[in-house]
Amino acid sequence: MKKFFSVSLLLWLSFSPLFAGGILTNTNQHAAFLRMISRGASIGIDGLYTNPAGVSFLPHDGLTMSLSIQSAYQTRNIDASYATYAFKNGAVGTEMVNQYYKGKASAPIIPSLYAAYKMDDLTLSAFFGVTGGGGKCSFDTGLPLFSSLVSALIFQQSAAAGRPLNRDTYSISSAMDGRQFIYAFQLGLGYKFNDWLAGFAGGKMNYFSGGYEGFVKAELLPNYGGTQLTDIQLDCSQTGWGLTPVIGLDAKLDRWNFALKYEFKTNLNIENKTKTLVAPDPSLLAPYADGVNTPSDIPALLSIAAGCKVLPQWRVNAEFHHFDDKHAGMANDKQKALTHGTLEYLFGTEFDVTNFLTLSTGIQFTNYGLADDFQSDTSFYCDSHSIGLGAAIKLSSRALLNVGYMWTTYKDYTKKTDNYNQTKLPGTDIYSRSNKVFGVSLDYTF
Repeated sequence: MKKFFSVSLLLWLSFSPLFAGGILTNTNQHAAFLRMISRGASIGIDGLYTNPAGVSFLPHDGLTMSLSIQSAYQTRNIDASYATYAFKNGAVGTEMVNQYYKGKASAPIIPSLYAAYKMDDLTLSAFFGVTGGGGKCSFDTGLPLFSSLVSALIFQQSAAAGRPLNRDTYSISSAMDGRQFIYAFQLGLGYKFNDWLAGFAGGKMNYFSGGYEGFVKAELLPNYGGTQLTDIQLDCSQTGWGLTPVIGLDAKLDRWNFALKYEFKTNLNIENKTKTLVAPDPSLLAPYADGVNTPSDIPALLSIAAGCKVLPQWRVNAEFHHFDDKHAGMANDKQKALTHGTLEYLFGTEFDVTNFLTLSTGIQFTNYGLADDFQSDTSFYCDSHSIGLGAAIKLSSRALLNVGYMWTTYKDYTKKTDNYNQTKLPGTDIYSRSNKVFGVSLDYTF
């Protein structure tokens, strides 16, 4: 029976690590984004991420820097309903199980640092930030994947031995923590060709640091013997790195500003450093052994934005993002299940209330092109819309303070199947999420 439990853990891991892949690229790199959402056509030091070519139109020569700090809190919940085997009245049947699993993710401090040195038409710039992941997610009571599969395996094996065990004869305990950080350092050169056109070329060095830790334990209840059925443990850290070429254009035409940014796909493999691997048959967990590599590419990103100065004190922006997730390698080629890459539509506006205070708000719609074969307990996403609001406060002629808050409302995703977690029994998962981010930044021109 223990061999079957190691198979169950393999099935758990074969989907993907928590936070896997470039589909989680972070676009909120600055408090200015949180307060306005659409910054792709705005001119500011935060444009080193959203509109790098536009930084060449900063009004002053010399050094401009910015430090931004964000705090993010998220939940990932699963409402599971599935059938499991049961032995009743001398015959094998099924019974329904309904359980709710709560996952919590937090990243109390997410820093970003910007610097640009402008010399007439030439601008040298650098950016550092956490461009993917940035937190840890914990499922303290495990996942329905564990409970449903282990229950089915216990019943099948015990029934074959002539002593079928129902769910009320044993206990299953499990938990999982996952974490992911993609640290990026960008270095680039901007050039203002004339009064209305500027370009940018640069690259990002991405360093991946993550991993997951979990266990599955099952044992008979004391009045049934208290025998341990399985004890599986895994503690695996992962690292990797990759390079991203980045190019951009910005055109200022009267009251309008148009911007384009393209980040090329980043080939990224993550390598295991496994501290603990306990299983009855460790060979079944070979893909997660020490030193094994797994693809986790960062997808190409196309950003197209337009901004208009409606009035001297009133500006509006609109923006489109396309993440080419379909062509970014992920574990087990799961990206092929997507119907399309991620599509984002962003709108923002800001108004100068006084010479020292600007109020702003914005909204973003995200469509991932999800499919059942892409979604799993350990890695699921939900289409969403995000709303941001906040203010920019001019502290002096050289210092600007940005404060922003953004919350995201997700659309629940329902996955219904006749083969729930490989048990050959029906079941349904309803995936839901929530997200709140607060940020503050200080821009300073020397």
